[in-house]
Amino acid sequence: MTLFRLFLIAALGIITAYTAVVVANHGLNLFPAFFGDMAAMGWAGQFNLDFMFMLALSALWTAWRNGFSAGGLGLAVVAFFGGMPFLCIYLLFLIARTGGDMRRILLGDARA
Repeated sequence: MTLFRLFLIAALGIITAYTAVVVANHGLNLFPAFFGDMAAMGWAGQFNLDFMFMLALSALWTAWRNGFSAGGLGLAVVAFFGGMPFLCIYLLFLIARTGGDMRRILLGDARA
């Protein structure tokens, strides 16, 4: 579990730093570039489409884990738009809250 936590912390730090540089150089105008690459039907667009489905899977899991409650649906929206930073923080929170019990982390308390 320690290595997993270190991975999450490293990933969060790296993606946060990288995002800060991108925002400083290009601003917050993500959507035209993101969907423009998909419309161009090239490899960058393929990657973006794949990534968008990974975000959707993360959001769906988050909502399911929380029983599709209002809070779970709210977290799902944050998961979709928050990407890896959200997932790292959420998993670190769940690790701390569950004492590292992977069944409770992945399934939620009600299912575990």
